[in-house]
Amino acid sequence: MDKALFCYLYRIIMADKLLISEEELLEELRDPARRRMAFEKVVRLYNRKLYWQIRRMVLSHDDTDDLLQNTFMKAWSALDGFRGEAKLSTWLYRIAMYESLNFLKKKKIEDDMSISITDENSYLLDNLTGDVYFDGDEAEIAFQKAILELPDKQRLVFNLRYYDEMPYEKMAEITGTSEGALKASYHHAVKKLERFLSPDD
Repeated sequence: MDKALFCYLYRIIMADKLLISEEELLEELRDPARRRMAFEKVVRLYNRKLYWQIRRMVLSHDDTDDLLQNTFMKAWSALDGFRGEAKLSTWLYRIAMYESLNFLKKKKIEDDMSISITDENSYLLDNLTGDVYFDGDEAEIAFQKAILELPDKQRLVFNLRYYDEMPYEKMAEITGTSEGALKASYHHAVKKLERFLSPDD
């Protein structure tokens, strides 16, 4: 196994061994003397969840790694402005969400002059299947291809609900969208995927 990959996976595994509540973390983050060490705990605790939230949107491991670092850097820079109105996890998910959507928006602007939407989806899918960290089979590739047919925001909603089994209440806090609208978006996403994946009659 590549040494860099081993170290990365080791950090992910170690994140599961960190037992601390959000309340305790917030208390440590508010203390200037303990802030840096506390933030290292934040990274260890939320690294894997945020990685996969971003990865399911941008598909490429390398892009995900960059956006994950950006997420934590922005969180660190904005700590003084975090007042705890939302949970720490919700706040981090929200930063990661905007990082992902802004990245995709930027890519679309860059590519609008040269490729179609279909080509753009193929480009993202090629990034996934050509990624050395991807080990999915043909069924997984077909599923990801179907998910790519969804608009970015609907894809985000689908990923949070389907993969993370996130409650609509928390999804609403992260996205700023009502629970009713999120339920409708997820329902429509499922129907679209069913039509896309169903064999032709």
